[in-house]
Amino acid sequence: MRKNLLRISLATCCAIVLASSVALAADAWLGTWKLNTAKSKYSPGPAPKSLTLTWEATADGIKHASEGVNGAGEAMHSGYVTKYDGADVPYTGNPDADMAAAKKINDHSYENIWKMGGKTTITAKVVVSKNGKTMTITQIGTNAKGQAVHNVAVYDKQ
Repeated sequence: MRKNLLRISLATCCAIVLASSVALAADAWLGTWKLNTAKSKYSPGPAPKSLTLTWEATADGIKHASEGVNGAGEAMHSGYVTKYDGADVPYTGNPDADMAAAKKINDHSYENIWKMGGKTTITAKVVVSKNGKTMTITQIGTNAKGQAVHNVAVYDKQ
């Protein structure tokens, strides 16, 4: 009886540890990230003076929010909620998009298609390093001003 109880307890502990490690591996971009302006390149400029991105799990999907100061010194706020299934969702506060269509590639990356008035403007690819400390977002397309965009933004996990 005692041996069975010990085996059950050990199996339960192993299951909890395994489930925890699987949960930690999922969606490595969850959490808070700060733009590393020294490592980032924006074309066209100017680059944001500061930018903090957050992703959090909600009942409706993953909520993404960005807060910062643009190159002209003006406050920026934007966000959306997605299930990473490629479906269009409203994107508020982004001058280059009114919709976002994010699709998960794997636990460390996803692609996000930005659209304005139904037309694709920018494709953003988000990649989190294997150690989970650095995130790189590459944005390619055309902004609302008709300018070609090629940004590589590097973020540090907070």
